[in-house]
Amino acid sequence: MKSSLLVAGFGGQGVMTLGKLVGECAYEQGLKVTFLPSYGPEQRGGTANCTVILSDEPIGSPSTNRLDVLCAMNQPSLEKFAPNVKPGGVLLLNSSIVDPGTVTRDDVKVAAVDAEGIAYEIGERRTANVVILATYMTIADIMPIEEVRKIAMAKLAKKPELVALNEKAFDRGVAITKEIIASWA
Repeated sequence: MKSSLLVAGFGGQGVMTLGKLVGECAYEQGLKVTFLPSYGPEQRGGTANCTVILSDEPIGSPSTNRLDVLCAMNQPSLEKFAPNVKPGGVLLLNSSIVDPGTVTRDDVKVAAVDAEGIAYEIGERRTANVVILATYMTIADIMPIEEVRKIAMAKLAKKPELVALNEKAFDRGVAITKEIIASWA
């Protein structure tokens, strides 16, 4: 098993946190992991992306231009990286600011999740990346989702004021993703 993910968006959207959480969850489950961050010249509001590769065998390179999943947190990321997704791969879109109607490929699955809208409903915009984490982990189906939840919540416990909100965000992400997956059948 080998899975490659690129998370891309604006600085401040939790792109790196999301990528690190995916990697840490996989590592805790005994998988091999690489994490390769890339930052634009700006800080908050600039571009940011990270590549995460998960495997049950040693990983030869921390980067790839053939992705299983692209998690586009903003429109420029979709436009720039969508061509790198393998046929049969997944475009995971933060539909709060990414227009799914602009996807021109018909050889990939599209999972459009209103992550920021859900985060605002929950009451904390900083939980949008947790919604996307749950979505990705549910789609990838590499690890038991309850184990992912337990590991991720432990890692996110450094901000105790967000623990309950992160739990809600994760659970909403899982529920929405199950609906999306059912619609693909």
